[in-house]
Amino acid sequence: MTTDLFAGIPVRDYTSARAWYERLLGAPPSFLPNGTEAVWELADHRYLYIDVRPEHAGHAMHTVFVDDFDDRIARIAERGLEPAERETYANGVRKATFRDPDGNEIGFGGAPV
Repeated sequence: MTTDLFAGIPVRDYTSARAWYERLLGAPPSFLPNGTEAVWELADHRYLYIDVRPEHAGHAMHTVFVDDFDDRIARIAERGLEPAERETYANGVRKATFRDPDGNEIGFGGAPV
């Protein structure tokens, strides 16, 4: 059995949001289902997508746990984006939270060092 995940992010402006997520994720969208959505495949059957829904923009909160945390955050920084917050929890798990132009939160988590 396969389970697909589509994590949606409501945005106000398609063009600026798409450009920002391309910088964050380091690639153009995997596919464009229509004129208001852009979809990135993060891993097999796991997708992050933006959708123009101005009335809901700024309320998304997603965290993606990755095994290349330090390298990924460094590559994002090379593309001109810095986390709005960095945290290390008591158990050593690390998190870097980015905020898009609408205020949506996209976090990357990583295992303890």
